[in-house]
Amino acid sequence: MTTSKTLRIVHCVRAPSGGTFRHIQDLALAQQAGGHDVGLICDATPYGALEEAAINDLGGRLSLGLRRVPMERKISFSDLGATLDVLAHLRSVAVDVLHGHGAKGGAYARTIGTLLRLSGRSTIRIYCPHGGSLHYDPASREGRVYFRLERFLQRMTDGFVFVSGYEEDTFRAKVGDPTRPYRRVYNGLRPAEFEPIEPTPDMADVFYMGMMRDLKGPGVLIEALDILASRHGLAPSVRMVGEGPDRPAYEARVKDLGLDARVSFHDAMPTRRALSQGRILIVPSYAESMPYVVLEAIAARVPMIATRVGGIPEIFRERSGRLVTPGDPDGLADAIAWTIRNEAEARADALVFGRELAGTFSVERMATEIEAFYGDIADPPKKTAPEKSVLDPSGRLAPTRRI
Repeated sequence: MTTSKTLRIVHCVRAPSGGTFRHIQDLALAQQAGGHDVGLICDATPYGALEEAAINDLGGRLSLGLRRVPMERKISFSDLGATLDVLAHLRSVAVDVLHGHGAKGGAYARTIGTLLRLSGRSTIRIYCPHGGSLHYDPASREGRVYFRLERFLQRMTDGFVFVSGYEEDTFRAKVGDPTRPYRRVYNGLRPAEFEPIEPTPDMADVFYMGMMRDLKGPGVLIEALDILASRHGLAPSVRMVGEGPDRPAYEARVKDLGLDARVSFHDAMPTRRALSQGRILIVPSYAESMPYVVLEAIAARVPMIATRVGGIPEIFRERSGRLVTPGDPDGLADAIAWTIRNEAEARADALVFGRELAGTFSVERMATEIEAFYGDIADPPKKTAPEKSVLDPSGRLAPTRRI
Protein backbone atom coordinates (compact mmCIF):
# COMPACT_ATOMS: atom_id res chain seq x y z
CA MET A 1 0.00 0.00 0.00
CA THR A 2 1.49 3.29 -1.06
CA THR A 3 -0.84 6.17 -0.14
CA SER A 4 0.70 8.50 2.47
CA LYS A 5 -2.71 9.77 3.66
CA THR A 6 -4.55 7.58 6.17
CA LEU A 7 -8.00 6.73 4.83
CA ARG A 8 -11.09 5.60 6.69
CA ILE A 9 -12.43 2.83 4.47
CA VAL A 10 -15.64 0.86 5.03
CA HIS A 11 -16.61 -2.16 2.95
CA CYS A 12 -20.29 -3.01 2.54
CA VAL A 13 -21.67 -6.40 1.44
CA ARG A 14 -24.94 -8.22 1.97
CA ALA A 15 -23.84 -11.86 2.17
CA PRO A 16 -20.47 -12.26 3.94
CA SER A 17 -19.74 -15.61 2.29
CA GLY A 18 -18.05 -17.23 -0.68
CA GLY A 19 -15.54 -15.60 -2.98
CA THR A 20 -16.91 -12.10 -2.47
CA PHE A 21 -16.23 -12.24 1.25
CA ARG A 22 -12.82 -13.78 0.65
CA HIS A 23 -11.99 -10.79 -1.59
CA ILE A 24 -13.15 -8.38 1.14
CA GLN A 25 -11.15 -10.18 3.83
CA ASP A 26 -7.91 -9.96 1.87
CA LEU A 27 -8.45 -6.38 0.72
CA ALA A 28 -9.56 -5.07 4.12
CA LEU A 29 -6.66 -6.68 5.99
CA ALA A 30 -4.14 -5.46 3.40
CA GLN A 31 -5.54 -1.93 3.71
CA GLN A 32 -5.40 -2.17 7.50
CA ALA A 33 -1.79 -3.38 7.32
CA GLY A 34 -1.05 -0.42 5.04
CA GLY A 35 -1.96 2.01 7.83
CA HIS A 36 -5.58 2.76 6.95
CA ASP A 37 -8.60 2.48 9.26
CA VAL A 38 -10.98 -0.12 7.89
CA GLY A 39 -14.45 -1.37 8.79
CA LEU A 40 -17.12 -3.76 7.50
CA ILE A 41 -20.92 -3.61 7.16
CA CYS A 42 -22.83 -6.81 6.33
CA ASP A 43 -26.07 -8.71 6.79
CA ALA A 44 -27.12 -9.69 10.31
CA THR A 45 -28.60 -13.04 9.21
CA PRO A 46 -26.72 -15.95 10.87
CA TYR A 47 -24.61 -17.97 8.44
CA GLY A 48 -22.79 -21.28 8.86
CA ALA A 49 -20.43 -21.85 11.78
CA LEU A 50 -17.32 -21.52 9.59
CA GLU A 51 -18.60 -18.31 8.00
CA GLU A 52 -19.65 -16.78 11.32
CA ALA A 53 -16.20 -17.46 12.73
CA ALA A 54 -14.59 -15.75 9.73
CA ILE A 55 -16.94 -12.74 9.95
CA ASN A 56 -16.28 -12.21 13.65
CA ASP A 57 -12.54 -12.76 13.25
CA LEU A 58 -12.34 -10.12 10.52
CA GLY A 59 -14.49 -7.67 12.47
CA GLY A 60 -12.25 -8.06 15.51
CA ARG A 61 -9.13 -7.27 13.45
CA LEU A 62 -10.44 -4.10 11.79
CA SER A 63 -9.94 -0.76 13.54
CA LEU A 64 -13.40 0.50 12.52
CA GLY A 65 -14.97 -2.80 13.50
CA LEU A 66 -17.99 -4.70 12.24
CA ARG A 67 -21.58 -3.48 11.89
CA ARG A 68 -24.33 -5.98 11.04
CA VAL A 69 -27.83 -4.95 9.95
CA PRO A 70 -30.68 -6.98 8.40
CA MET A 71 -30.29 -6.99 4.60
CA GLU A 72 -32.79 -8.90 2.50
CA ARG A 73 -31.45 -10.47 -0.69
CA LYS A 74 -34.11 -8.73 -2.79
CA ILE A 75 -35.38 -5.17 -2.58
CA SER A 76 -37.72 -4.75 0.40
CA PHE A 77 -39.19 -2.14 2.74
CA SER A 78 -36.71 -3.24 5.42
CA ASP A 79 -33.95 -1.66 3.31
CA LEU A 80 -35.08 1.80 4.44
CA GLY A 81 -34.56 1.06 8.13
CA ALA A 82 -31.22 -0.63 7.46
CA THR A 83 -30.09 2.31 5.32
CA LEU A 84 -30.89 4.80 8.09
CA ASP A 85 -29.08 2.60 10.63
CA VAL A 86 -25.94 2.40 8.49
CA LEU A 87 -26.11 6.11 7.64
CA ALA A 88 -26.12 7.06 11.33
CA HIS A 89 -23.22 4.70 11.99
CA LEU A 90 -21.12 6.05 9.12
CA ARG A 91 -21.71 9.66 10.10
CA SER A 92 -19.94 8.88 13.36
CA VAL A 93 -17.16 7.06 11.49
CA ALA A 94 -16.49 9.97 9.08
CA VAL A 95 -15.73 7.52 6.27
CA ASP A 96 -13.51 8.57 3.33
CA VAL A 97 -14.17 5.56 1.08
CA LEU A 98 -17.38 3.51 1.03
CA HIS A 99 -16.67 0.40 -1.05
CA GLY A 100 -19.75 -1.67 -1.98
CA HIS A 101 -19.53 -5.31 -3.04
CA GLY A 102 -22.25 -7.21 -4.89
CA ALA A 103 -25.59 -5.78 -6.03
CA LYS A 104 -27.09 -5.12 -2.58
CA GLY A 105 -23.86 -4.00 -0.93
CA GLY A 106 -23.22 -1.74 -3.91
CA ALA A 107 -26.68 -0.19 -3.68
CA TYR A 108 -26.28 0.50 0.05
CA ALA A 109 -22.78 1.93 -0.37
CA ARG A 110 -23.71 4.27 -3.19
CA THR A 111 -27.00 5.44 -1.70
CA ILE A 112 -25.52 6.07 1.74
CA GLY A 113 -22.36 7.55 0.26
CA THR A 114 -24.49 10.02 -1.67
CA LEU A 115 -26.41 11.01 1.48
CA LEU A 116 -23.08 11.58 3.24
CA ARG A 117 -21.92 13.78 0.37
CA LEU A 118 -25.12 15.82 0.59
CA SER A 119 -24.31 16.44 4.26
CA GLY A 120 -20.88 17.80 3.32
CA ARG A 121 -18.66 14.71 3.51
CA SER A 122 -16.52 14.01 0.40
CA THR A 123 -16.99 10.23 0.60
CA ILE A 124 -15.71 8.24 -2.39
CA ARG A 125 -18.32 5.71 -3.61
CA ILE A 126 -16.84 2.54 -5.13
CA TYR A 127 -18.80 -0.39 -6.56
CA CYS A 128 -17.54 -3.90 -7.36
CA PRO A 129 -20.33 -6.14 -8.81
CA HIS A 130 -18.67 -9.55 -8.16
CA GLY A 131 -21.17 -11.04 -10.63
CA GLY A 132 -24.21 -10.29 -8.45
CA SER A 133 -27.08 -8.90 -10.50
CA LEU A 134 -25.03 -9.38 -13.67
CA HIS A 135 -26.02 -13.06 -13.64
CA TYR A 136 -29.66 -12.16 -14.39
CA ASP A 137 -31.10 -12.58 -17.87
CA PRO A 138 -31.73 -9.05 -19.21
CA ALA A 139 -34.96 -10.32 -20.80
CA SER A 140 -36.37 -11.48 -17.45
CA ARG A 141 -38.52 -9.28 -15.24
CA GLU A 142 -35.94 -9.31 -12.44
CA GLY A 143 -33.17 -8.60 -14.90
CA ARG A 144 -34.96 -5.57 -16.33
CA VAL A 145 -35.54 -4.18 -12.83
CA TYR A 146 -31.97 -4.73 -11.65
CA PHE A 147 -30.33 -3.36 -14.76
CA ARG A 148 -32.48 -0.21 -14.66
CA LEU A 149 -31.36 0.24 -11.06
CA GLU A 150 -27.72 -0.31 -12.04
CA ARG A 151 -28.03 2.37 -14.72
CA PHE A 152 -29.62 4.78 -12.24
CA LEU A 153 -27.01 4.07 -9.54
CA GLN A 154 -24.16 4.98 -11.91
CA ARG A 155 -25.06 8.60 -11.12
CA MET A 156 -24.12 7.93 -7.50
CA THR A 157 -20.88 6.09 -8.29
CA ASP A 158 -17.37 7.53 -8.29
CA GLY A 159 -15.63 4.41 -9.59
CA PHE A 160 -16.10 0.78 -10.58
CA VAL A 161 -13.78 -2.11 -9.78
CA PHE A 162 -14.24 -5.18 -11.98
CA VAL A 163 -12.55 -8.41 -10.84
CA SER A 164 -12.41 -9.84 -14.38
CA GLY A 165 -12.71 -8.86 -18.01
CA TYR A 166 -15.80 -11.05 -18.15
CA GLU A 167 -17.44 -8.97 -15.42
CA GLU A 168 -16.56 -5.74 -17.20
CA ASP A 169 -17.85 -7.00 -20.56
CA THR A 170 -21.06 -8.31 -18.99
CA PHE A 171 -21.68 -4.96 -17.34
CA ARG A 172 -21.27 -3.27 -20.71
CA ALA A 173 -23.62 -5.72 -22.43
CA LYS A 174 -26.40 -5.71 -19.81
CA VAL A 175 -26.13 -2.27 -18.17
CA GLY A 176 -24.15 -0.18 -20.65
CA ASP A 177 -20.71 1.38 -20.86
CA PRO A 178 -19.53 2.64 -17.45
CA THR A 179 -20.09 6.39 -17.17
CA ARG A 180 -17.57 6.68 -14.35
CA PRO A 181 -13.88 5.71 -14.09
CA TYR A 182 -13.26 2.00 -13.75
CA ARG A 183 -10.38 -0.35 -13.12
CA ARG A 184 -10.01 -4.07 -13.71
CA VAL A 185 -8.26 -5.66 -10.73
CA TYR A 186 -7.93 -9.43 -10.45
CA ASN A 187 -8.46 -11.25 -7.16
CA GLY A 188 -5.26 -12.13 -5.35
CA LEU A 189 -3.86 -14.92 -3.20
CA ARG A 190 -1.58 -14.89 -0.16
CA PRO A 191 2.00 -16.23 -0.49
CA ALA A 192 1.27 -19.25 1.75
CA GLU A 193 -1.46 -20.37 -0.66
CA PHE A 194 1.13 -21.11 -3.31
CA GLU A 195 2.51 -23.99 -1.26
CA PRO A 196 1.69 -27.26 -3.11
CA ILE A 197 -0.73 -29.76 -1.58
CA GLU A 198 0.71 -33.22 -2.15
CA PRO A 199 -1.58 -36.18 -2.90
CA THR A 200 -2.04 -38.72 -0.11
CA PRO A 201 -3.58 -42.24 0.00
CA ASP A 202 -6.56 -41.11 2.10
CA MET A 203 -7.75 -38.58 -0.48
CA ALA A 204 -10.85 -39.26 -2.58
CA ASP A 205 -10.26 -39.68 -6.31
CA VAL A 206 -12.51 -36.72 -7.16
CA PHE A 207 -13.93 -33.87 -5.08
CA TYR A 208 -16.12 -30.78 -5.20
CA MET A 209 -15.87 -27.79 -2.84
CA GLY A 210 -18.19 -24.81 -2.75
CA MET A 211 -21.78 -23.75 -2.28
CA MET A 212 -24.39 -26.48 -2.64
CA ARG A 213 -26.65 -24.64 -5.05
CA ASP A 214 -27.65 -25.29 -8.64
CA LEU A 215 -25.74 -22.29 -10.03
CA LYS A 216 -22.49 -23.96 -8.94
CA GLY A 217 -23.32 -27.20 -10.76
CA PRO A 218 -22.99 -30.02 -8.18
CA GLY A 219 -25.98 -31.72 -9.81
CA VAL A 220 -24.12 -31.88 -13.12
CA LEU A 221 -21.21 -33.62 -11.40
CA ILE A 222 -23.56 -36.20 -9.87
CA GLU A 223 -25.07 -36.98 -13.28
CA ALA A 224 -21.56 -37.20 -14.74
CA LEU A 225 -20.59 -39.82 -12.14
CA ASP A 226 -23.43 -42.05 -13.30
CA ILE A 227 -22.28 -41.65 -16.92
CA LEU A 228 -18.68 -42.28 -15.87
CA ALA A 229 -19.61 -45.74 -14.62
CA SER A 230 -21.76 -46.74 -17.60
CA ARG A 231 -19.61 -45.29 -20.39
CA HIS A 232 -16.07 -45.51 -19.01
CA GLY A 233 -16.31 -48.28 -16.43
CA LEU A 234 -14.91 -46.00 -13.73
CA ALA A 235 -16.23 -45.73 -10.18
CA PRO A 236 -14.09 -43.10 -8.41
CA SER A 237 -14.56 -42.18 -4.78
CA VAL A 238 -16.03 -38.69 -4.42
CA ARG A 239 -16.27 -36.09 -1.64
CA MET A 240 -18.71 -33.20 -1.88
CA VAL A 241 -17.67 -30.38 0.48
CA GLY A 242 -19.96 -27.46 1.22
CA GLU A 243 -23.32 -26.26 2.45
CA GLY A 244 -26.30 -24.68 0.77
CA PRO A 245 -30.02 -24.83 0.03
CA ASP A 246 -29.85 -27.54 -2.63
CA ARG A 247 -27.73 -30.05 -0.72
CA PRO A 248 -30.68 -32.26 0.37
CA ALA A 249 -31.70 -32.64 -3.28
CA TYR A 250 -28.16 -33.69 -4.25
CA GLU A 251 -27.99 -36.22 -1.43
CA ALA A 252 -31.32 -37.69 -2.57
CA ARG A 253 -30.15 -37.88 -6.19
CA VAL A 254 -26.96 -39.69 -5.17
CA LYS A 255 -29.10 -42.30 -3.38
CA ASP A 256 -31.46 -42.62 -6.35
CA LEU A 257 -28.51 -43.38 -8.64
CA GLY A 258 -27.02 -45.86 -6.18
CA LEU A 259 -23.88 -43.80 -5.78
CA ASP A 260 -24.07 -43.27 -2.00
CA ALA A 261 -21.50 -46.00 -1.28
CA ARG A 262 -18.76 -43.92 -2.91
CA VAL A 263 -20.07 -40.34 -2.74
CA SER A 264 -19.91 -38.63 0.66
CA PHE A 265 -21.07 -35.16 1.71
CA HIS A 266 -19.13 -32.96 4.14
CA ASP A 267 -19.80 -29.56 5.72
CA ALA A 268 -17.78 -26.52 4.69
CA MET A 269 -14.22 -26.44 6.01
CA PRO A 270 -11.15 -24.18 5.72
CA THR A 271 -9.91 -23.93 2.14
CA ARG A 272 -6.58 -25.74 2.46
CA ARG A 273 -8.25 -28.58 4.33
CA ALA A 274 -10.97 -28.76 1.67
CA LEU A 275 -8.35 -28.84 -1.08
CA SER A 276 -6.82 -31.86 0.67
CA GLN A 277 -10.01 -33.91 0.32
CA GLY A 278 -9.34 -35.26 -3.16
CA ARG A 279 -6.88 -35.74 -5.97
CA ILE A 280 -8.86 -34.03 -8.75
CA LEU A 281 -11.07 -30.98 -8.18
CA ILE A 282 -14.26 -30.50 -10.21
CA VAL A 283 -15.64 -26.97 -10.71
CA PRO A 284 -18.90 -27.55 -12.69
CA SER A 285 -20.33 -24.00 -12.36
CA TYR A 286 -22.95 -22.50 -14.65
CA ALA A 287 -21.77 -18.96 -13.81
CA GLU A 288 -18.73 -17.35 -12.15
CA SER A 289 -16.91 -14.03 -12.20
CA MET A 290 -13.36 -14.59 -10.92
CA PRO A 291 -13.73 -17.67 -8.67
CA TYR A 292 -11.33 -18.02 -5.77
CA VAL A 293 -11.72 -21.80 -5.71
CA VAL A 294 -10.10 -22.00 -9.15
CA LEU A 295 -7.24 -19.69 -8.16
CA GLU A 296 -6.69 -21.51 -4.86
CA ALA A 297 -6.61 -24.93 -6.50
CA ILE A 298 -4.14 -23.85 -9.18
CA ALA A 299 -1.90 -22.20 -6.57
CA ALA A 300 -1.97 -25.44 -4.52
CA ARG A 301 -1.05 -27.43 -7.67
CA VAL A 302 -4.27 -29.47 -7.58
CA PRO A 303 -5.36 -30.97 -10.94
CA MET A 304 -8.73 -29.50 -11.87
CA ILE A 305 -11.58 -29.79 -14.35
CA ALA A 306 -13.60 -26.56 -14.69
CA THR A 307 -16.30 -25.14 -16.93
CA ARG A 308 -15.86 -22.47 -19.57
CA VAL A 309 -17.77 -19.69 -17.80
CA GLY A 310 -17.17 -16.17 -16.52
CA GLY A 311 -13.57 -15.25 -15.80
CA ILE A 312 -12.27 -18.84 -15.71
CA PRO A 313 -10.90 -18.66 -19.29
CA GLU A 314 -8.96 -15.53 -18.23
CA ILE A 315 -7.26 -17.60 -15.55
CA PHE A 316 -6.54 -20.59 -17.81
CA ARG A 317 -5.47 -18.45 -20.80
CA GLU A 318 -3.70 -20.76 -23.29
CA ARG A 319 -5.04 -23.76 -21.35
CA SER A 320 -8.67 -22.65 -21.78
CA GLY A 321 -9.22 -25.21 -24.55
CA ARG A 322 -9.44 -27.91 -21.89
CA LEU A 323 -12.39 -26.26 -20.11
CA VAL A 324 -15.73 -28.05 -20.41
CA THR A 325 -19.19 -26.79 -21.37
CA PRO A 326 -21.41 -25.93 -18.38
CA GLY A 327 -24.46 -28.14 -17.91
CA ASP A 328 -22.97 -31.00 -19.98
CA PRO A 329 -22.63 -34.14 -17.82
CA ASP A 330 -21.42 -36.21 -20.80
CA GLY A 331 -18.56 -33.83 -21.52
CA LEU A 332 -17.72 -33.60 -17.84
CA ALA A 333 -17.66 -37.40 -17.53
CA ASP A 334 -15.27 -37.63 -20.49
CA ALA A 335 -12.96 -35.02 -18.94
CA ILE A 336 -12.95 -36.81 -15.58
CA ALA A 337 -12.17 -40.14 -17.25
CA TRP A 338 -9.23 -38.66 -19.17
CA THR A 339 -7.83 -36.96 -16.06
CA ILE A 340 -8.10 -40.08 -13.90
CA ARG A 341 -6.30 -42.15 -16.56
CA ASN A 342 -3.66 -39.45 -17.13
CA GLU A 343 -3.31 -38.10 -13.61
CA ALA A 344 0.50 -38.00 -13.69
CA GLU A 345 0.41 -35.74 -16.75
CA ALA A 346 -2.32 -33.55 -15.21
CA ARG A 347 -0.37 -33.23 -11.97
CA ALA A 348 2.85 -32.28 -13.78
CA ASP A 349 1.02 -29.52 -15.63
CA ALA A 350 -0.58 -28.34 -12.38
CA LEU A 351 2.89 -27.81 -10.91
CA VAL A 352 3.83 -25.53 -13.81
CA PHE A 353 0.48 -23.73 -13.80
CA GLY A 354 0.77 -22.83 -10.12
CA ARG A 355 4.15 -21.16 -10.63
CA GLU A 356 2.79 -19.16 -13.58
CA LEU A 357 -0.17 -17.89 -11.57
CA ALA A 358 1.89 -16.27 -8.82
CA GLY A 359 2.91 -13.16 -10.75
CA THR A 360 -0.61 -12.10 -11.73
CA PHE A 361 -2.86 -13.07 -8.83
CA SER A 362 -1.43 -11.75 -5.55
CA VAL A 363 -3.08 -9.95 -2.62
CA GLU A 364 -0.36 -7.30 -2.59
CA ARG A 365 -0.94 -6.45 -6.24
CA MET A 366 -4.72 -6.40 -5.81
CA ALA A 367 -4.60 -4.07 -2.79
CA THR A 368 -2.01 -1.74 -4.34
CA GLU A 369 -4.01 -1.32 -7.56
CA ILE A 370 -7.26 -0.64 -5.72
CA GLU A 371 -5.61 1.92 -3.43
CA ALA A 372 -4.10 3.65 -6.46
CA PHE A 373 -7.60 3.78 -7.96
CA TYR A 374 -8.96 5.46 -4.82
CA GLY A 375 -6.18 8.02 -5.19
CA ASP A 376 -6.92 8.65 -8.88
CA ILE A 377 -10.56 9.33 -8.05
CA ALA A 378 -9.81 11.59 -5.09
CA ASP A 379 -7.10 13.50 -6.98
CA PRO A 380 -7.41 12.79 -10.74
CA PRO A 381 -4.11 13.02 -12.61
CA LYS A 382 -3.77 15.96 -14.98
CA LYS A 383 -4.44 14.98 -18.59
CA THR A 384 -4.32 16.51 -22.02
CA ALA A 385 -7.98 15.51 -22.40
CA PRO A 386 -9.46 16.34 -18.98
CA GLU A 387 -12.87 14.92 -19.81
CA LYS A 388 -11.37 11.42 -19.93
CA SER A 389 -10.26 9.14 -17.12
CA VAL A 390 -7.04 7.19 -16.83
CA LEU A 391 -6.61 4.21 -19.12
CA ASP A 392 -7.97 0.95 -17.79
CA PRO A 393 -5.87 -2.24 -18.20
CA SER A 394 -7.42 -2.92 -21.63
CA GLY A 395 -6.51 0.57 -22.87
CA ARG A 396 -10.07 1.90 -22.96
CA LEU A 397 -11.12 5.29 -21.65
CA ALA A 398 -14.12 6.12 -19.47
CA PRO A 399 -15.73 9.54 -18.85
CA THR A 400 -15.12 11.17 -15.47
CA ARG A 401 -18.16 13.46 -15.25
CA ARG A 402 -19.64 13.35 -11.74
CA ILE A 403 -23.11 13.93 -10.38
